[in-house]
Formats: sequence, structure tokens, C-alpha cells
Amino acid sequence: MKQTRNDVRNVAIIAHVDHGKTTLVDGLLRQSGVFRDNQEVVERVMDSNAIERERGITIMSKNTAITYKDIKINIIDTPGHADFGGEVERVLKMVNGVILVVDAFEGPMPQTKFVLRKAMELKLPVVVCINKIDRPEARPKEVIDEVLELLMDLGADDKQLDCPFVFASAKAGISSLDLDETGTDMKPLLDTIINYIPAPVGDPEAATQMLISTIDYNEYVGRIGVGKIDNGSVKVNQDVVIVNHHDPKRLIKTKITKLYEFIGLNKVEVQEAGIGSIVAVSGIEDLKIGDTLCSPEDPKSIPFQKISEPTISMNFIVNDSPLAGQEGKFVTSRHIRDRLFRELNTDVSLRVEETDSPDTLKVSGRGELHLSVLIENMRREGFEFAVSKAEVIYHFDENGKKLEPMEKCYIDVPEEYSGTVIQRLSERKGELVNMGAANGGYSRLEFSIPSRGLIGYRGDFMTDTKGNGIMNTIFDGYAPYKGEISYRKQGSLISFETGEAVTYGLFNAQERGTLFVSPGDKVYSGMVIGANGRGEDIEVNVCKTKHLTNTRTSSSDESLRLTPPKVMSLEQAIEFIDTDELLEVTPTSLRIRKRILDPTMRKRAGFSAKQKAQNN
Repeated sequence: MKQTRNDVRNVAIIAHVDHGKTTLVDGLLRQSGVFRDNQEVVERVMDSNAIERERGITIMSKNTAITYKDIKINIIDTPGHADFGGEVERVLKMVNGVILVVDAFEGPMPQTKFVLRKAMELKLPVVVCINKIDRPEARPKEVIDEVLELLMDLGADDKQLDCPFVFASAKAGISSLDLDETGTDMKPLLDTIINYIPAPVGDPEAATQMLISTIDYNEYVGRIGVGKIDNGSVKVNQDVVIVNHHDPKRLIKTKITKLYEFIGLNKVEVQEAGIGSIVAVSGIEDLKIGDTLCSPEDPKSIPFQKISEPTISMNFIVNDSPLAGQEGKFVTSRHIRDRLFRELNTDVSLRVEETDSPDTLKVSGRGELHLSVLIENMRREGFEFAVSKAEVIYHFDENGKKLEPMEKCYIDVPEEYSGTVIQRLSERKGELVNMGAANGGYSRLEFSIPSRGLIGYRGDFMTDTKGNGIMNTIFDGYAPYKGEISYRKQGSLISFETGEAVTYGLFNAQERGTLFVSPGDKVYSGMVIGANGRGEDIEVNVCKTKHLTNTRTSSSDESLRLTPPKVMSLEQAIEFIDTDELLEVTPTSLRIRKRILDPTMRKRAGFSAKQKAQNN
């Protein structure tokens, strides 16, 4: 018989990127007594990964739990960036309601719509938290109307439209239910969660049913499955069967060896857990996201939404440049293969496929950011490898017609730059769907554009808008192929020989374009050492010193003025490389190179490619 478990609430915090989800969790943890009064706590304590802390974004969803008025509130902090939407999709199956965080100035943004739609599809009650009300330019009254409009656009029923609004400053740790009152703590928000988010319901006497929604990984215990117990209970040493809604043949007998519940930021071992509890189990090797743990006598799977397919792929290649193996600890194809397949343990949106070459693996993900985070993590762990330019994954319809992934692209830009942005995106097959006024003298432009049209555009966008533009994208399904796009108008400056770059050689080369290297940097033949101002590739000799017969002194080199080189971040380098180039990634360096290093072979390959294009 179904029962309600009133001492538990399960809630996910969802929002657009940078609207304050993780900071809000910080405030709830601090005020619920998770930290000691004298304990030093970093900001955004839930962002445990170094890259999350540096970039100020959440990449992996995190579980935590607090106790308020003798009720345990399990909280899941979800990512806000579109590339990590797969994380959001699956964790919503664990909760009975969501807190939608909306910035009091920006209002609902593209990803707000995406995450809210996912919650509405699952009929989850929504608590709206208007955050950052202490911002000088905050406009909470207009934002309330915008949220209600969004709810209506998404087909909300009367109960969902009647959702409670809480006004908060997560950073200051205050909330209130009335816009005219300044709160003193987070209690109004906590009270709203308890009063409005329903308690979990299940049958404690029924056979065990627990859906695995997240997988964590630990070197010592292997895979850790996290999920909510829907029916029955889970005990240590209990025999269970693994089944899967999307794979009817899957039926694996196993045993629960360790069981954990979340308390604060910690996982605490328990012997037994009942309906509505969000728990972690370890000791099960072949556990996947979407699996249901059941009692052997009644194995029934819980339906689970299929995760969205990847849209972009890159090749990860063993580094074969003349400088290979000098800076990395893990350099072989076996090292790279093992590491990439290990990533699949926790990243449900990633795909890794073998190719014809044993030294190349095709890695597919949800976007450039998704793949660049993986690359950055690997280089920090000591891996050395090369990656190709990101390419979109095409589909074909039943008539063999080529389809490509499309994006809805929303841009807020000062009015004087809107013309440049429209022109740039039109060149990349973007179609202006809507144009209107945004806040603070900005224009809001909405484009429908192929995913490949955005590859390599973010850097140009920041330059074109002098750093004042905001761009948000969201996947918008597949559409017929839009035709060829020319990605880069600049050619490459290619090193003619191997050695060390010297001031004299660089001084002569810098007239041709923007340099990427400094005097003393190691270079090799076929390495890209700069961007040519014109469209063609040019070979230059940056190792060239003055001729010995030159009567001037060698010290006169010191008077040569060099323009500081352009130092590219990982994202900028991934965006810059062309289809015939690779990015060499090591723990200490990022080098762009031609795929074919030998100049004669490269010219021959380029000539063949031109002929092939003409014949087609």
C-alpha cells in the first residue's frame, strides 16, 4: 500500500548558467548548520572540480542534504550550461519538485526555458526563486511577469501557474516572500520547500525498485550509483537484479555491498534505507545510468528518459610531432583509450568510438565546451595527445537527405554592434528570426543557425562586440543541410624548419600577421606559429639568424621590437584550428600544427583536395 514519507523532501535547483544556483546551495548549507561556526568555507563549495571553480560553472550535478524542522531535504545542484543538459535531464527523475532560480536583472534566459521544459514534462511542481534582488539594476516585478509568460508558453497547468515566488539574495543569505520586505535568512525559502514540494510516495512493503540516475566513480570502490528508492527498501548484502527500461534483455544478478545516504557534503554509510531516500550504492561493477535495482522475485524496470544524442565530434590522436613525449606523462594510445573509456563511467552524454587507425579515437559530445572540459581535465592529469577540429554529426532521413544539428542562438548586444553580428552570423548560414529591445540599451537578436556555424565564432563575437555581447545557444533539433560555410578568413603562418624561435626570425615574420610564439620557444617544421592577415598559408623561417658575414653586431638584435605574441586559451585554440590542422595538447603547452607536417606532402594533399572539390 502506497504511503507518504513526510520526513523527506527531494528537490533539484535548476537555472540558466550564472543565475546563482550553487551560491544558493551555499547559503542553505551554511544556515542549516552543516558547517561549524568557525569553519572556513570556500565560496560555491559544491563546485568541487578545479575547472568548475575557475570558470564559475557547474559541470556535474551534485547531491547534498540538509535537515530543517526535522525534515531531511535532499538537494541536487544541476549544471546551467546547455552542453551539460544531459546531467539535468536525468537528475530530475530523482526529485519531487524543483527550485527555478532566475536572475532579478536578466530574467528568464534560453537555458531557463530548457530546464523548465524538462521539469514541466515530468509534471514537477516549481518554486520560483528570484535571485540577486540586491543588484542595483534588479527589476523583480518585470521578471515575475516574464516567468509567468514563460510558464504559459510551456503549457503550464493552473497548479503550476499558481507557483510560489521567493525573493532572495543567495550571496547575502537572505530570502523573503514579499518583495517589499528585506529578509534576514533563508527560512522563507526553506519553509516554501517544505510546504509546496510534495513528500515522496511509495510502497514500503513492495518489492525493491530504485532507479540509478547518476553514476559517480572512485578509484577505490569503482562505480557508485546514485538514485531514489521508489518502492520497498534497500539493505546492505541484499540480493538484487539489474534491469533497464530501454534494454529488455538486460538482467544481471548482483548484491548491494555498501549503501550510503547524503548528509551535508558527505556520504555516510547506512545499513538500510526506505522509500523516498536518495542513496548511493557501490560494489556493483556493470552499473549504468537508467538501470533499475529490483528484488529478484519481481524485477520491474522504471521508465527512464533517453539521454539526448551528441551533436559534435573530435578525433583524439596519439601525438606524433617532433616534440612528442617531452612534456606528458601518459602518451600512448593505450593510456588515452583507457582514460577516455573511463570517462564514460560518469559522463552519460559522451560517446567514444574506435576508428580505422589504432592511434585515433572519435569522441562525441554535446558541444565545444563539453569536449574542451574533458581535454582540460586530461592535460591536467598528465596526458599528451592531439585533437582535430570539432565537426558536427550529421543524420540522414529515410530519403537519404542530409540533416544537420541546428541551434537557437540568443544574443544580447549593444545596438551599435548589432549590424556586425547579423552580418557575421548570416555568413555562417544564420537566419535572423527575431529582433527586439533588451535591457540597458541592448538589442536582443534571435537566430536559427547550424551548430557548425557557431564553431569558432565565440572568439570573433567577443572581438566584434568589444567584450560587451552575451551569447546563449540551445539545441533546436535537426534540419536539412544548409550548404558550405567558410570558417576562417585568415591563413596560417607555418614554421619552415625545426629549432628555436629567435628574435630576428620573428621580427621578419611578424609583418605577415599575428604571432603565437616568443623568442626561445621550440618550433618544428609544419607547426603553425601565427595567423596570416590574408587567406592563404605562408611558410616562414622563425629560426633564421643574421648571416655571419653581416658586419653589424649580434647585440643589435636587442633593438628589434617584437609585438607581444597572442597567447590562446584551450577554447580559442580549438576554435582557431582549421580542418587540415591539429591542436597538440600537453600538460604545459598548446601547439597548433598542420596535420601533414612535410611541406611537399602537404602541398600534394592540398592539390588533390582541390581537384576532388572541383570534380564534385
